[in-house]
Amino acid sequence: MDMEQVNALCEELVKAVTVMMDPSSTQRYRLEALKFCEEFKEKCPICVPCGLRLAEITQIAIVRHFGLQILEHVVKFRWNGMSRLEKVYLKNSVMELLVNGTLSILEEENHIKDVLSRIMVEMIKREWPQHWPDLLLELDTLSRQGETQRELVMFILLRLAEDVVTFQTLPTQRRRDIQQTLTQNMERIFSFLLSTLQENVNKYQQMTDASREAEAKANCRVSTATLNTLAGYIDWVSLNHIVAENCKLLETLCLLLNEEELQLGAAECLLIAVSRKGKLEDRKPLMILFGDVAMHYILSAAQTADGGGLEEKHYLFLKRLCQVLCALGNLLCALLGLDANIQTPVNFGKYLESFLAFTTHPSQFLRSSTHMTWGALFRHEILSRDPSLLAIIPKYLRASMTNLVKMGFPSKTDSPSCEYSRFDFDSDEDFNAFFNASRAQQGEVLRWVCRLDTKTGFQMAAEWLKYQLSAPIDTGPVNSCSTAGAGEGGYCSIFSSSFVQWEAMTFFLESVINHMFRTIDKEEVPVSDGIELLQMVLNFEMKDPLILSCVLTNVSALFPFVTYKPELLPHVFSKLFSSVTFETVGESKAPRTRAVRNVRRHACSSINKMCRDYPDLVLPNFDMLYSHVKQLLSNELLLTQMEKSALMEALVLISNQFKNYERQKLFLEELMAPVVNIWLSEEMCRVLTDIDAFIAYVGADLKACDPAVEDPCGANRARITFCVHGILGVLRRTSWPSDIEEARAGGFLVGYTPSGNPIFRNPCTEQILRLLDNLLALVRTHNTLYTPEMLAKMAEPFTKVLDILESEKTAILGLPQPLLEVNEHPVYKSTLERMQRFFGILYENCYHILGKAGPSMQQDFYTVEDLATQLLGSAFVNLNNIPDFRLKSMLRVFVKPLVLFCPPEQYETLIAPILGPLFTYFHMRLSQKWHVINQRSVLCGEDEIAEDNPESQEMLEEQLVRMLTREVMDLITACCVSKKTAEHSTAPTVDGDDEEMMATEVAPSSVAELTDLGKCLMKHEDICTALLITAFSSLTWKDTLSCQRATTQLCWPLLKQVMSGTLLADAVTWLFTSVLKGLQMHGQHDGCMASLVHLAFQIYETLRPRYLEIRAVMEQIPEIHKESLDQFDCKLLNPSLQKTADKRRKDHFKRLIAGCIGKPLGEQFRKEVHIKNLPMLFKKPKPMLETEVLDNEGGGLATLFEP
Repeated sequence: MDMEQVNALCEELVKAVTVMMDPSSTQRYRLEALKFCEEFKEKCPICVPCGLRLAEITQIAIVRHFGLQILEHVVKFRWNGMSRLEKVYLKNSVMELLVNGTLSILEEENHIKDVLSRIMVEMIKREWPQHWPDLLLELDTLSRQGETQRELVMFILLRLAEDVVTFQTLPTQRRRDIQQTLTQNMERIFSFLLSTLQENVNKYQQMTDASREAEAKANCRVSTATLNTLAGYIDWVSLNHIVAENCKLLETLCLLLNEEELQLGAAECLLIAVSRKGKLEDRKPLMILFGDVAMHYILSAAQTADGGGLEEKHYLFLKRLCQVLCALGNLLCALLGLDANIQTPVNFGKYLESFLAFTTHPSQFLRSSTHMTWGALFRHEILSRDPSLLAIIPKYLRASMTNLVKMGFPSKTDSPSCEYSRFDFDSDEDFNAFFNASRAQQGEVLRWVCRLDTKTGFQMAAEWLKYQLSAPIDTGPVNSCSTAGAGEGGYCSIFSSSFVQWEAMTFFLESVINHMFRTIDKEEVPVSDGIELLQMVLNFEMKDPLILSCVLTNVSALFPFVTYKPELLPHVFSKLFSSVTFETVGESKAPRTRAVRNVRRHACSSINKMCRDYPDLVLPNFDMLYSHVKQLLSNELLLTQMEKSALMEALVLISNQFKNYERQKLFLEELMAPVVNIWLSEEMCRVLTDIDAFIAYVGADLKACDPAVEDPCGANRARITFCVHGILGVLRRTSWPSDIEEARAGGFLVGYTPSGNPIFRNPCTEQILRLLDNLLALVRTHNTLYTPEMLAKMAEPFTKVLDILESEKTAILGLPQPLLEVNEHPVYKSTLERMQRFFGILYENCYHILGKAGPSMQQDFYTVEDLATQLLGSAFVNLNNIPDFRLKSMLRVFVKPLVLFCPPEQYETLIAPILGPLFTYFHMRLSQKWHVINQRSVLCGEDEIAEDNPESQEMLEEQLVRMLTREVMDLITACCVSKKTAEHSTAPTVDGDDEEMMATEVAPSSVAELTDLGKCLMKHEDICTALLITAFSSLTWKDTLSCQRATTQLCWPLLKQVMSGTLLADAVTWLFTSVLKGLQMHGQHDGCMASLVHLAFQIYETLRPRYLEIRAVMEQIPEIHKESLDQFDCKLLNPSLQKTADKRRKDHFKRLIAGCIGKPLGEQFRKEVHIKNLPMLFKKPKPMLETEVLDNEGGGLATLFEP
C-alpha cells in the first residue's frame, strides 16, 4: 500500500469535509465536496487505511468523525467482500481505537463515541457469536482500561440491544442467533452492568473533595451510561435477572433516586421494570417496591425534588416518579386477587398519600397523569373495599374540587400552575385542549368514587353549590369584556375568578348527581336536601350570562328531584323561560353577544331535555307549557328561528305522550299552522321556484350593508329559516308509541309488511307531505345557485356566500381552534357572515328533512308518486358545480338514510333509478380529482404540499376530496355489504371517524355477503359497472382508509357476484391491475398491504384458470422471477398436484408481486445492507419417539441399562 497515496487522499478528504462543514461555503462547493466524499466511500479500494488515518486522535473532531464514518460504511457495505485477514485487521484497528484512539471521557465529543460504538455493533451483527466467541471477554477486558472505555462498552451493549431487539434491523436468523446468545449470557451481562453501576456510584459518592471533581464527574458519566444501557435491557430480558439476588437491582435503583445526577436514569429504569408486560405470576416479586425501604426512598426523592423549586431536571424527574407510582398502582390492581399469597400491601395507605400528593401538585400535567390510576384503584373489586382507599375518598374529592378549576394558562400568572404550564404547553390553546380532556377523565373517576361513597360526594357538591350561590361575583382585575350596557358594569370573562369557580362546581355537581340516581336505591336518595338545593338555584337571580349558563346546568342536574315534588315543575319552567328571552341590554337592538346567545340556547335545550327524559312528569303541565310557547312565538322578534324551533320540538316531544293518533295530529296541525301559512303562501311559492326572485328575497343582490344598520332582508331570511327549522323539528321529534299494543290502541298501527314487521303511521305525515313540493323547489333553487351565471347575479361581497366558512376550514385542516370564542362579540360580525351561515344551515337542514322523511314517515314517504323523478329533478341537480363539502353532507344526512330505510318493494322504482346515475357521476368526479392530486404530488415532490403551508387551498381541497371519497365508499358499503362484514348500522348514526385507526389484520372478505339491495343493484349493468369501477379505482386513490374499506369489505363480494357471468378479459385485466396499483400506492402501510395482497391472491387464484391475460399482467411486475411464477401457475392449474397450505401459497404469491409493493419514502432510495447468515447455532434435534428408542439397534430393554 502506497502511504503517499493515502496521505494525498486524506488531505483531499480533509479539505472536502472542511468545505462541507463550513457555514460560509457556497452551495456549489458544498455539493462538489459531498459528491467527492460519497464517491470515495463507494469506490476507493483504500478506504480502511484512509479512514484510520483520518480517525487519529490528532485530527479535529469533524475529520475524525468522517474517518470513523468511512470505517462504518466499509463494515456495512463491503464486509461480505473482504478477506478474513482484512476483517481481522479492521476489527483489531477498531479495538485499538477504543483503547487509545479517544480523548478522556469528559473531553471526547458524544458523536465520536456514538460512531465508534456503531462500528463495533455493525461488526458484532456480522460475526458474533460464531466467528467471534470471545467478544464478551474482550469487552470486559476493554472496560477495565478506564472510565472512557467503560462508557464506550455501555454504548456498544445498548446499541446492540436496540438494533437486535428494539428495532430489529437485521435478518431473522442473525437476529435470532444474537438474541439467543445474549439471553444465554444475560446473567453474566447483568452482573457486569450491576457491578459497574455500583462501583462507579460508590466512587462518585466518595469523591467529595473539590480537587477530585473531574474524577467524580467521570464516574458519574459512566454511571449514567450504565443506567441508560440497563434501560435498554430491562424491557425484554427475563424478569428473573431483574429480581435476582433478592431484587438487588431494584434496591440499587431506589437508592439512586436520591442521587441528583443519577435519579432520572434510575427512575426511567424503575418505570420500565414496573411497566413490564408478561405473565402476572412472573411479576409478583416487583411487589417488593411496596415495601418500607423502597417506599421510603421513592417518597423522600419526590419531596426533595419538589422542594428544590421549579427546575427543568427536577420537574422531569417528578414526572418519571409520578409514572412509577402510576405503574405501581396498575401492577397492584393486576396482581391483587391473582392468588391468596398476594395481599394488599401494609404500606398501601402510605402509597395512597404519596400518590395524592401528585394529584394535588400545582402542575396540571402531574395531576392529570394520576387520573387513570385512581380510576383503576376505585374500580378494583378488592381495593375498592379497602379501608385505606375508602378513608382517602374525602381528600380525593377535595383535591378534585381544586383540580376542576381551570387555572394555569401559560400566558397568565394568577396561579402556581402557570409556571409549570409554561414548561408543558406552547400556547393557551394547547393548555385548554389538554385541560378539557383531563377534566373529562376526572369526571369518569368521580363517578366511580361516588359509587363507593355517594353521601360524601353529594354533601361536598351541596356545600360548594351553596357557597357559590352566596359568594359575590368577582369579574377579576383584568376584564377584557365590554360592559355592553350604559353604566351597567362589566360581566365575567372566561378567565374571571367567579366564572372558573362556577364552571368547576357545576361539573362536579353534575358528575356526582348523574351517577347518584343511577347507583343508589330510591330510598337512599337525599330527597329533602336535593329539593332544597333546587329551590335555592331557582330563587337565585343572575344577570351575568356566563354564570347564568352554569346556573341552568345546575337546574338540569338537579331536575330529577322534581320527580319527588312535581309541584316544583312550574317554577322550573318559569326559570327556564325567563332565560329563553334573556337579554343584557333590555330592548336595545344591538346584535346579541355570543354569551347571551349561549344562555338562550342552553335554556331551550334544557326544556327540550326535560320533555324528552321526563315526558310523563311534564304531560300534566302541557297546557301551561303550550300557552307559554304560543305567547313567545307570537312576537316575531323576541326569539331567533332556532329558539322557536327548539320550543316547538319540546311541545312535540310531550305530544308523543298523548298516545292518540287523531289528538296528536290535530295538535300538530295547530302547531304547524304558522309554518304552513308562510310556506304555502303565494309569495313564498314564487320565491322558492324562481331563482332571481329568491336572490332578491334573501338580499344577495344588494350592495354590502353596514352590519350595525338593520339588515333589510333579514326578516325574509328569518321566515325561510323558521319554516325549514319548524318542518325539521316536527319531523325529527314526532313518533309513535314504542309499545305495539299502545300503538294499536292509539290508532298508529295500520298493518304489517309481507315479512311480518308492523307498519305505523306518523301523525305529522299529512302536514309534511303538503310542504314537500316547496321544499324540493327550495333544494333545486339552492343547487342552481352554484351555476356561474347565478353567482354572477349576486352583488359583492355576496358572491362568496356559498363558500365554506373559515371555522369549518379550520376544523377540516385540524388546526388548533381559537382558545374560546370571544363572548362579548356579536355572533356574526358582518352581513356576509350572517348570509353565509344562513345558506349553510339552510342547505344542511333541507337534506336533513329529506333524510329524516324515510325513517319517520316510512311507506307514506316512499310511495309518493314519482318520488325518484322529483328527487332527481331537485336534490341531484347541478352536482357538477356544487363543492365537495356540500356533497359530503348530502350523502351522509340524506342519501344514506333514504337508502337504508327504504322497503325492498321500492328498490327497483326508487333506489336503482337514483343510485345508478349517482354512483356513475361520483366515480367520474372523484377519479378526475384524484388524478389532479396525484399529478400535483408528482410535480411538487411527495411531501412538499403537506409541509409547505397547512392552510393552503390545495391542502384544503385534498382533505375535502378525501372526506367525500370516504363518504361515497361508506354509502356503497352500506348499500351492498351485509352487516356481518361492514358493521354499519341500519339506522343513521352519529358521525365520527372511529375507523381512522387502520386495522392491521386482513378481514376475511370471503365471508362477506351482498345485501338484498346489493344484489338488486348488481342486476343493473350500469350500476354494477359503476360499483365495480368505483370500488377498484378507490384502491389507487391516495386515501388509506378508503382503500382499506374497499379491500376488506367491497371488492371481493362485488367481484364474486359477477364472476359466474361472462366477464370480459379486458375487465379482468383492469381489475387485477387496479389491485396491483393499489399495492404500489399503499404498500408502505402494513394494514393496507396485507389486505391488498390477500385480495390480489384471491383474484389470481380464482380467475387465472379462466383468463390467461392476468398472467401477462403478472409478467409486467418489476423484478418478477418467471421460473417462480411458472412454478406457482403449475401448482394452481394442475389440480392433481398436492395443494400446499394456504399460507405457503400466499407467501409464495407475495414474493412474486414484491416488485410492485410500495415502500415508505424513507426506504425508497436507501442503499441495501446485506448481512450474511452464519452457520446455524442451535439446530433442533429431531425428537425420537418412545417406540423408536425402545426398538433401537440394541434390541431389548436390557441394553438401555448396560454400562
